[in-house]
Amino acid sequence: MRLERRGGHGEYEAARTRRFVRMLPALMIVGGVLFDVLTPQAFTAIPLFVAAPLIAAPFFSLRSTMGTGAASVLAVIVLRLITNTLPLVVPLSELLTVATVSALAVVINTVVRRSNEQLASARVVAETAMRAVLPKPSDRIGGLQVAARYEAAQADEFVGGDLFAVTETPHGVRLVVGDVRGKGLEAVESVAVVIGAFREAAEPERSLEGVAQRLERALAREESRRSGLEAVEGFTTAVLAEIPSGASRVRIVNRGHPEPILLHPDGVVEVLGPTVPALPLGMGLGAWPDRADEWDLPAGATLLFYTDGLSEARDADGVFYDPAARLRGRIFPGPEELLSALIDDVRRHTGGETTDDMALLAVARPAEGQPDRRRTVSIVGPDGT
Repeated sequence: MRLERRGGHGEYEAARTRRFVRMLPALMIVGGVLFDVLTPQAFTAIPLFVAAPLIAAPFFSLRSTMGTGAASVLAVIVLRLITNTLPLVVPLSELLTVATVSALAVVINTVVRRSNEQLASARVVAETAMRAVLPKPSDRIGGLQVAARYEAAQADEFVGGDLFAVTETPHGVRLVVGDVRGKGLEAVESVAVVIGAFREAAEPERSLEGVAQRLERALAREESRRSGLEAVEGFTTAVLAEIPSGASRVRIVNRGHPEPILLHPDGVVEVLGPTVPALPLGMGLGAWPDRADEWDLPAGATLLFYTDGLSEARDADGVFYDPAARLRGRIFPGPEELLSALIDDVRRHTGGETTDDMALLAVARPAEGQPDRRRTVSIVGPDGT
């Protein structure tokens, strides 16, 4: 995909910065040579020759880092031969300093590359596990149009614990969107627990509050086998929703999660906040008295559920992204178009550098007389594919 499409101005600036960094070691060596030639012998450009391989170490390949160090050492030797000062104590000391730092740069490069390989391996494993755990909802469930996306953060080494699931039950369409505390494989493990408990509870439980309690008990069992600070601080924010078959209403239980947004067909936006705020799942404070709130869901309206990776995305000035304000007055043909527009808007807001994963789920009730359009929904996994 083209650069402008993926990241806009922010990614263009990042690419320009990367190009400058790659040119910087060579510029410092050339600048050092010019400085040494054009200034009296009392002045020295050794700091520039020393800095060149150190800058190359974390950004260049091993071969390029070694080449930069060799170029710095060679430049010092040639300059001292030209001035016939190489045998003197100070020039020899300067040459030894540049050679030592160049060798150190090679060591730094090796350590950085191994660390990056380990981080990349851990993220790939976590992303693969996440794709296996997260269900892929159909584009139409129980007469409702559905679209879902998982957008991985560009500025994080570990996959997050964002989750979503949608299923049709005898009680209507039920769904969950949540965010497990933590990152990496441990977060993926907790996601599997929540998704598994939801799948198990969605059909037999007569009430949405009952489903929430089943998730609570499942997380309690999971935390009981963990120890230390992880067991104390583990929790999951979640919002559960139920849309009865053929009904024009939605019931929602919110356990400390960002409030869903209802987009009316005329562009009016309504934030569906809970009547009584509740703690996240798995806080370890006993049974929480869940209470489901109910709202009208008119024909042609769309429900948007999301994780805090969306609402906490910041621009260059540190301003949070406000999905309700950004969507107010806008009308979309369907949930897939809504999510595509939303993701593009977040990228523009952040300059293409998001710091947290975000899960998005949009569920639309077709307008009266709207044809049943079957479309293929592209679900974006944690690796952006």
